[in-house]
Amino acid sequence: MVKFGIIGTGRISDWVYKGIQEEPRISVNAICSRTEDAANAFISRHPELAGAKIYTSVQELAEDPDIDAVYIGTPNQTHHSYTLACLKAGKHVLCEKPFSVSGQEAREMAEAARASGRLLMEAMISTFNPNFRAFADRINSIGPLRQYSSNYCQYSSKYESLKKGITASCFQSGTAGALRDIGIYALYPLVTLFGRPEKTLSSLTTYQTADGPTDIHGSLLLDYGQMQASITYSKVCDSLVPTELSGEDGNLILDDIRIARRAEIAPHNPPSSGQGPKPERTIIAEGIDHNEYYYEFKEFADLLEAGMTESKINSLDASVTVIEIIEEALKQNNLK
Repeated sequence: MVKFGIIGTGRISDWVYKGIQEEPRISVNAICSRTEDAANAFISRHPELAGAKIYTSVQELAEDPDIDAVYIGTPNQTHHSYTLACLKAGKHVLCEKPFSVSGQEAREMAEAARASGRLLMEAMISTFNPNFRAFADRINSIGPLRQYSSNYCQYSSKYESLKKGITASCFQSGTAGALRDIGIYALYPLVTLFGRPEKTLSSLTTYQTADGPTDIHGSLLLDYGQMQASITYSKVCDSLVPTELSGEDGNLILDDIRIARRAEIAPHNPPSSGQGPKPERTIIAEGIDHNEYYYEFKEFADLLEAGMTESKINSLDASVTVIEIIEEALKQNNLK
């Protein structure tokens, strides 16, 4: 049994905990929050945690010999320091996305994990989803790849507050913004499939907050040589466009890149100058059997059981590459 401590008691930890409950090899034995009241409130929302240890210091939790691993679900700017503290204390770490707020921090985290011999993995749910795995497994069936396109646009309830001058953490200038918060859902899977692009071009829409400009909407074009990838993201509008990978022999389609419920394949018909029938789609995977957050904890438990310190899917190289791409996109648009 892997004994976990949860660091952070905000909304994301409530969601994630539902996934933890479905993994029988993991138990939650400690909760860390800024105040005891916040930790107790989290426990009251999840009565089965009664009896869990309460900490208001990450360092004290990290030094608890009864805790094997931690989940970090705190604001972006804390991921680097909390991860390093926990790795140094000998804990395995599952760190919520985004991995960090800069490429330098991401590289330091990866180096610290490899030096410590402990498992460090980014908590990105998209890539462990069974339907995404089915999508990934069929890549070689659609011929030479030419185009990846993915949209993740979700109108944020916090945008209304932003327009009134109240900046939520997801819009914080320099440490958050829409690309780090939700654009990463479209970018991270791309990097796990194809690695680092040869070139990145970006166009981001910004909003002036009291602390400086932050991105709220944007698009990225990533050059992989013979294949191009395009990503659109937004926290100020919605999109119903699926994710698609196009090859010379057909297409793979996911209904939603964040939590895929269906994966399809559509081999193309003989050329017909656009006058023929649309390609028929075949479902290759549909539905999920667990809470969407379960799969990242299953991967984490599988890795520990196998004595491994890095995921082949959400690898440290992938996490570092994603942050460096985000950093480059922000710099191209004069953002921190």
